[in-house]
Amino acid sequence: MTTTTASLERTRASRTQWLITLYAGGGEFCDGYILSIIGVALPLLTVAFSLTAVEAGLLGAASLVGMLFGGLIFGAVTDKFGRQKVYIADLACFVVLSALQFFATEAWQLIVLRTLMGVAVGADLAIAGTIAAEFAPQKSRGPLLVVLVTMFSVGAAVAYTVGYFMLNLGPDAWRWMLASSAIPALLILTMRLGTPESPRWLLSNGRAEEAEAVLKQMLGPDATLADIEEPEDSPKGYMTIFRPEFRRRTLFVALFWACQLVPIYAIATYEPAILKQFGLAEGNTAYLGAVIIQIFYVFGSLSGALFINRGRRKLLLWSFAISALPLLGLAIIAHPPMWLVLVLFCVFGVAMYSGQCLEAIYPSELFPTGVRATANGFATGASRIGAAIGVYGAPHLLDYSVQLTMLVGAGVAGLGWLVTMLLAPETNRKLLTESSAVSPPATVRTAKSPWLPTAGLRGRRCEDSSPGRRHCRRRRRPRPGRTRPRGTRLRPPH
Repeated sequence: MTTTTASLERTRASRTQWLITLYAGGGEFCDGYILSIIGVALPLLTVAFSLTAVEAGLLGAASLVGMLFGGLIFGAVTDKFGRQKVYIADLACFVVLSALQFFATEAWQLIVLRTLMGVAVGADLAIAGTIAAEFAPQKSRGPLLVVLVTMFSVGAAVAYTVGYFMLNLGPDAWRWMLASSAIPALLILTMRLGTPESPRWLLSNGRAEEAEAVLKQMLGPDATLADIEEPEDSPKGYMTIFRPEFRRRTLFVALFWACQLVPIYAIATYEPAILKQFGLAEGNTAYLGAVIIQIFYVFGSLSGALFINRGRRKLLLWSFAISALPLLGLAIIAHPPMWLVLVLFCVFGVAMYSGQCLEAIYPSELFPTGVRATANGFATGASRIGAAIGVYGAPHLLDYSVQLTMLVGAGVAGLGWLVTMLLAPETNRKLLTESSAVSPPATVRTAKSPWLPTAGLRGRRCEDSSPGRRHCRRRRRPRPGRTRPRGTRLRPPH
């Protein structure tokens, strides 16, 4: 009689794994809510505090600056001290800091609070994708992480909807808008309290018995650690992600993530103001238009589930290519009708957000357990430098020309396509231990033979390109009996 074992990587997604993903996605919901509600409140804050363009840019970008430090610091903290501790602490910070915004009396106080909230958001982005990926089975990892990242778009859409209905609360409506993020944060915090520690993290830190206990609780008494075991010398430490074998991966995840976020955050933060410049300026119709566009962003995020298991690299290339076209159209068309403006923004949102799930997937699949959260955190922080520049610079570009703003957004999307084409690997249909492994490059044989050249190739290595082809060539084996090189002529005897 044969016995079967349950494997974390090869099982179907269970109820527990779905709940862990949804609880992690709850943090993403709060992230999207916190970062988007400022877009509705900012015009009111500009009037309440008589903000200049510089002050408005600082207030809009404050959270992104905080996310830079939150990602860079707390990703490494998560790898050292465990997933669950940071997973709980950042939500507690959301609750407290959201409530404190209600009592702000000067613009600088809001800038400080939004910066601190950004630190908590950066920490949550570093841990949410990591913990969801480490609990997910191989075939379901892509769709599960699509759901995770979609929660960010849902949070943004809910923020714009709530903000729209709060506009009639008077001149202090911005206080209720900013403080309202405490409610979903408190709800998600209570749900996360029972989340177990990641068995991959436990195993990488020599706590195999605890890792096995977590798996048996999830999968049953036949659960095995076989598919999640990594080499004993698996790298750890912050500088690991900058070592030669990981440097290309680190550069890729930081750059493509930044190229996604620059147009996304700039448009989401100033969406009502952008729509007003395109002619949607009657009453609160600009805010209603922003709500409609945000709903299409949610559809875009969910559409990633249809394509994610057909190829990570292919999805990201198409996402950047298609999203650049509507922004280019808005830059070229002098006076577009309002219906066309809304349609083009919706097309941009569906295309760009369909690839946003890769912000959680690629860093989690390209790095081993010992530095997975560190890589997620670094990519979160580094990408926010570009996003902060975009959010800070958007008001100045809008003061000059809304068409120029759209042209810059299209250029950034085009740059993202180029980065993906040059650097993106394919990690689809691989176990986490396989996609994050680093294989030493193969060495060309140097044995003397009629078909393997030795001159000029001795000691040279075959380099793997991003699609997986090798840049090594062999000479053809000469046919038996051939005594002269191909293409030469025999000279007649003298």
